[in-house]
Amino acid sequence: MNGLFTFEAAARCGNFSRAADELNVTPAAVSRMIARLEEHLDTALFVRRPGGVGLTESGRLLFDAIARGFSGIENALREIEDRRIGIQTVSLSVSTGFTTHWMMPRMPEFKKQFPTVDLRFQLVTGALAGPVNDVDLGMRFVNGSDERHEAAFIMPEILIPICSPSYRESHGLDGGEVKRTPDTTINLSDAQPNWSTLFSPANEGDAVNSMIFSDYAIVVQAALLGQGVALGWLNVVAHWLRAQTLVPAREQLMTTSRQCHLIRLRDKPARAIVTQVRDWMIAELNDDIVAVDKLYPDLGLGPESWSKI
Repeated sequence: MNGLFTFEAAARCGNFSRAADELNVTPAAVSRMIARLEEHLDTALFVRRPGGVGLTESGRLLFDAIARGFSGIENALREIEDRRIGIQTVSLSVSTGFTTHWMMPRMPEFKKQFPTVDLRFQLVTGALAGPVNDVDLGMRFVNGSDERHEAAFIMPEILIPICSPSYRESHGLDGGEVKRTPDTTINLSDAQPNWSTLFSPANEGDAVNSMIFSDYAIVVQAALLGQGVALGWLNVVAHWLRAQTLVPAREQLMTTSRQCHLIRLRDKPARAIVTQVRDWMIAELNDDIVAVDKLYPDLGLGPESWSKI
């Protein structure tokens, strides 16, 4: 066990000296312990480099397993503490946009439904990606379950050009949809949607100003404030479309081959409360989609159409 603890610290720090400081031993002691572990396994775990170390393929395999084990122990300790004080904790890996613009407006309803549950958020500011090793649930665009993850389907990846009602009214043609080239578009820096598929210029000379942000929560906030037209990921903006605080700039949508799921690691104990929170989120999102579909039937958002996407 000492060898595994030492290995985990060295792998995480990428440096024997930093691992030694963390473990309150000498770098030589760390080096000896790693050498003994490698001798026991009869394989190299680290590649020694100037200024640090890197993991071999075998080292990466061992580190991933230890990290999952530590995460499981941490979750068990947290659940024991939660049971003692009568509070259950559910951790979510979701985007800042989803947290700000979908989850936060629903927190009063969530608290009514789950009065003894505390939510903890691991926020993703850019593209929705990354591991879900340290959380109960993660929202990701994946194709479904795999050997490591269990996935619960929410919806296809659907994007709609969105703006505030006031922007649409002031920039529309005869008070209707926003003209084909909006004067300002609001973009996410690490996602480059093809605006021409949604907005064909009315004439070749039209110019489009652009605001670019690295955080999608700010993109949506700018649209709410009437600053321009943004692409709205439906899983994020469904609440505002339902409330008509945001409206489609044009009743068109873009779909991709990706699918939005809530995923969890298979080797993490399946707590009943996590399943309940997951099912509540999916049901609430589906309710939003049904409501938006009734408001804007020309979009064709009904779940019955998803099999055709």
